[in-house]
Amino acid sequence: MPRPTPVPIAAARPRKQQRPSPGKENLVSVKPTSSTLGPVANIRTRRERPCDACRRRKSRCVIHEGAVLCVLCDFHKQECTFVQSPLPRKRKVLDDGKKDSPNNQKKRSVDAEPPPLALPTPTITATAPSPPPPQSLLATQHIPQLGETLGLQRRQHSRYIGLSSPFDSLLIALSHFDTRNESTFDLGTLRRVNENECFIMLPDENTQDYADDGDTLHHVESIVQPHGPALLDLYFRTVHPNFPIIQKHLFIQRYRNGDRSFSPPLIAGMYILALNWWTFDPKLAAYQKPDASRLEAIATKSLSLAMERPKLSTVQAGLLLLQRPEADSWSLTTQLVAIGQELGLHLDCSSWSIPPWERGLRKRIAWALYMQDKWSSLIHGRPSHIFSANWAVQPINDDDFREDGDGYDHPLQETAEEREENERGRVLFGQMISLTAIMAEVMDTFYTQVAIQDFQNAGTKSTNLILERAKPVQLKLKLWHEELPKEIRMQAATSSRLLSTGYLHLAYFATEITLHRRIVQSLDPKATDPYLLFVCRNAAKTRLISAMDFVNRLKPSHLRAFWYFASKINFTLIGTFGSLLWATAPAQEEADFYKTRLREYRWTLSVSSKRAEFLEYAVQMLDASRAMLNNLAEKPSLAGLVSSAGVPPREARSMGPPQQPPSGGYGGGGGGGRNSPNEDVDMGEGSSGGGGLTRYPSAGSFHGFGLDNYQQFGSVGGMGGGGGSEQGGGGSGPQTAEGSVVGDEGRNM
Repeated sequence: MPRPTPVPIAAARPRKQQRPSPGKENLVSVKPTSSTLGPVANIRTRRERPCDACRRRKSRCVIHEGAVLCVLCDFHKQECTFVQSPLPRKRKVLDDGKKDSPNNQKKRSVDAEPPPLALPTPTITATAPSPPPPQSLLATQHIPQLGETLGLQRRQHSRYIGLSSPFDSLLIALSHFDTRNESTFDLGTLRRVNENECFIMLPDENTQDYADDGDTLHHVESIVQPHGPALLDLYFRTVHPNFPIIQKHLFIQRYRNGDRSFSPPLIAGMYILALNWWTFDPKLAAYQKPDASRLEAIATKSLSLAMERPKLSTVQAGLLLLQRPEADSWSLTTQLVAIGQELGLHLDCSSWSIPPWERGLRKRIAWALYMQDKWSSLIHGRPSHIFSANWAVQPINDDDFREDGDGYDHPLQETAEEREENERGRVLFGQMISLTAIMAEVMDTFYTQVAIQDFQNAGTKSTNLILERAKPVQLKLKLWHEELPKEIRMQAATSSRLLSTGYLHLAYFATEITLHRRIVQSLDPKATDPYLLFVCRNAAKTRLISAMDFVNRLKPSHLRAFWYFASKINFTLIGTFGSLLWATAPAQEEADFYKTRLREYRWTLSVSSKRAEFLEYAVQMLDASRAMLNNLAEKPSLAGLVSSAGVPPREARSMGPPQQPPSGGYGGGGGGGRNSPNEDVDMGEGSSGGGGLTRYPSAGSFHGFGLDNYQQFGSVGGMGGGGGSEQGGGGSGPQTAEGSVVGDEGRNM
């Protein structure tokens, strides 16, 4: 049959440009084109016409004289074309004249630029609530300070290429690198930072929920609005000097200039920490405090999404969220270590082709991550994820804290008090790194599975083996304490209202206790030499009393300041160590002494928690140990031990209570009697059997190791710690025949 005459129909609609598949995150749809070479068709015929990419972004399209690509296409390394027609404007379809129909609402494009945030005030200062001004257009501008970085670019993220990966170093060397040390291929862009290390740069837009970052950031700001600038000012006054993991100068300048491309979990974490000092600012104290729980929920969710496009800001955000007093996440710590390795934070960046200020920032973040891993390993009792064999970060120095050279010519004006606080914070941060390295050696020497097996295999000689391995670590710890700079000692004169030096000295006592705790655990009264048993227990007793007296001396300026995340556990470890000495005491009189000191320690923590709420955790842990000590078997009296074993040497006799112990002495409030197995051990305030609790500041506390007192013991040397002068609370320690009173060794702490 003859075919009918064709009926003319409307022309087919042009095909919409296909978006990349969500499952192909590592593929790049087009190869970047050089800014100097390109097809002639890309040159504009009308200067006012935007290119296709800028039209989709709804951004201003700028082409410099003589250039082929516009500024944004050159920055994103993509083709700059002018082939698409303007998109038709969509009219709003109203349902019943009330609201937009959900079927006709415009969907956000993945390629769209995140909307800028409103800038409440031009500077970061505490101000009263005010309506936000119109949104700034500066958020869409190119930021050269970040474009040259490796770990802080706005639309790209980097991943480290290891030597054993499929990207062989010899094959990478065959690639052609441009003046920016970059080479483009199908999977992404190679970024070479030196002759040995290379990264692959991948676009953020191919990751999950990238386009929602703008909305998330707006949500964060809406919770604290209009107090965002005031909270950031609080953060940089209270947290940053003692935990300097942010490039303060660059951050503030970007904030003042209207840039709002910050990482949502990072800025949320800064707000959350600053809320702890809400009443510290008299202007903020007059208003209702924002809901921190809402910020935490947003920060936690957005951080998990940011991990898919890891940057330095991702690690910064995670570290800040872990500094919350109530935060205690081992899993998040391990994730941050993995992300840090993906960003190359475990490498030596001294010779990398990145801005000098980024090198210092990377080192500060790397060492903060190192401390987070090591102290988390201690407080959780789990293996560390950072090993010295794969840690190449160089020691931190003064140049790593420099704020200049980040592209802004006008430095921030600081008062004399701020300069003093910043300088003390840098010294504090550096000393905490050094102490953490010693603490990590303690953990590696005594708490790894290999070490535990070695001690078990040693049998009755385990204590001698532990003491032998402890000596070099003790020397390092003693030397560290002796060389502490004067500006971060507890008695240093200062005009600051907040002093964060407390968390460093608390960490020192926690390291000492962690070492002596292992020694006490190995002591066996039936197998250990009696005098060696006395020496080790007396040294442990001296450390406990020194740590408790340190807590007694804390002032409001210390308690209200910034405390490192491990501090609440470090306070708890002091009580745990006291309970251990109580449980292992050979005589009832010594057990009663530790009972009294623990009651006093609980009272101190309870009073101090009014200014530092995180101390309530240590109080709860002390109360929890009471139930365990209820099962403690009845101990013989010292008189019974003497009658059954004969007259001990003079040193052992000195362990008994003095004739007139002050305020109850060893007896725990005047009782001094034995506790039956079923007796409730009350460490709370106002316990029965004695008067009220009293704080006894000691005349001097031990702060080091008495290495010269017991040299005749060989490997025992360094464990002596000496006899001790009178310590607070009726604890008059014995004085050995060889050593003098060692309580004065650390008076200048």
